[in-house]
Amino acid sequence: GIISLVSLAVLSYERYCTMTRTAGPDTTNYRKTWTGIILSWTYSLLWTLPPLFGWSSYGPEGPGITCSVNWHSKDANNASYIICLFIFCLVIPFAIIVYSYGKLLYAVRQVSSIHKGPGRSREQRVPVMVVVMVVCFLLCWLPYAAVALTATFGEPGLITPAASIIPAILAKSSIVYSPIIYIFLNKQVSETP
Repeated sequence: GIISLVSLAVLSYERYCTMTRTAGPDTTNYRKTWTGIILSWTYSLLWTLPPLFGWSSYGPEGPGITCSVNWHSKDANNASYIICLFIFCLVIPFAIIVYSYGKLLYAVRQVSSIHKGPGRSREQRVPVMVVVMVVCFLLCWLPYAAVALTATFGEPGLITPAASIIPAILAKSSIVYSPIIYIFLNKQVSETP
């Protein structure tokens, strides 16, 4: 899940940089791509290792078919990890996504106010793609975040195992939606032979 969130943040930033770059993309240089991949995996690894060393713990999630952070433990050690996890693995990636797409929308609006030609349809599709990406991100991760925070800080037994299944599935499958949305809303990708 964390790699999914971080990857979406890295992709949004890269998309912003690509769309606002004045020169054409260098398709022969994969250094930025590898750097993004390595940084996102390293960042994710740094946030998934602490429970193995005593800061919180892992345990069965929901009906016991998946494993996740122990959301039900009420001790300070666990609560501090969960607060940090939500700040650094949900709020910050979401802020990067909002910043990147916000700047991208601003750049597209600036360009579309100047150009009134055939490239305008591409510029009009970008805001649609941005809105769909952000809405899908929120639809996938906010239910899981709400269930996890309620399980951690709410009354014991408030979240039943059955109630946690759908948010967990949505969150863990979110990495699939971004490429699908990008492919269907990006005419350059969908028209390649």
